[in-house]
Amino acid sequence: MDCKNCNNTLRTDYSYCPDCGGKVVRQRITNKSLIYDFLERYFNLDNTFLKTIWHMLITPEQVCGGYISGLRKKYLNPVSMLAISLTASGFILFLMKKLAWGKINFSKISYAKTSSGGAGTEKIMASTMEYSSLLFLFYIPILAFASYICFNNKNYNLAEHTVTAIYALTSFSIISSVYATTVLMISPQFYIDTALIYSLVMVLFCIYISYNNSLDSTKSLFWRIPLFLLIFLIGYFGVSILTMVLLFITGEISIQDFIPKK
Repeated sequence: MDCKNCNNTLRTDYSYCPDCGGKVVRQRITNKSLIYDFLERYFNLDNTFLKTIWHMLITPEQVCGGYISGLRKKYLNPVSMLAISLTASGFILFLMKKLAWGKINFSKISYAKTSSGGAGTEKIMASTMEYSSLLFLFYIPILAFASYICFNNKNYNLAEHTVTAIYALTSFSIISSVYATTVLMISPQFYIDTALIYSLVMVLFCIYISYNNSLDSTKSLFWRIPLFLLIFLIGYFGVSILTMVLLFITGEISIQDFIPKK
């Protein structure tokens, strides 16, 4: 018998390949086995997913620093975390469109008002939502660069700081998806009104992760945190401007959306 993953020759009594670690599958896929595999992978208290999320909260340096130093089996890798995070974000987007959108008063959103009123704000936010996953990915290099500049006592390169940024951003996204789901079902307006606070908490969480994964002193946080926030804000406004330009180019919004209605 050969391993279907690496073609290594196996004994018939093997349950796992000793060469690549792949599981030996002898039975056909059924609905029961699919459900079991899903629950075993994502909801077993001993699995790497929950362990990764929990340790990102209490000892993030073990997860991020461990992966950078070569630890690969104990925690979920950043690419898998990114995939789960994007799936969770897609679910939140689905709730926003199908459940919450009609309950939001866009004219009351103070941070996104346009001269044309609620209709212009709604159109711009709807167009931006279509690119939410892409915008999410844009935040990764911004956070990585801010971490590289502000928290680099271990002399990590930019790619290694990118690993830290992915772990930080995806962990926050996955954890906060529980909050987002609950609030969207209870009060969609509150979720929209507090979006800026939500973003600030996200950045502070990323700072917490970067700091714990570095050897920087506590005293130095007095200048490191403001500098990190400044770099992120510059990148955030840059992405926002780029997004608006793309929306104009693609015709999803126009100058008419900013002209007050008579």
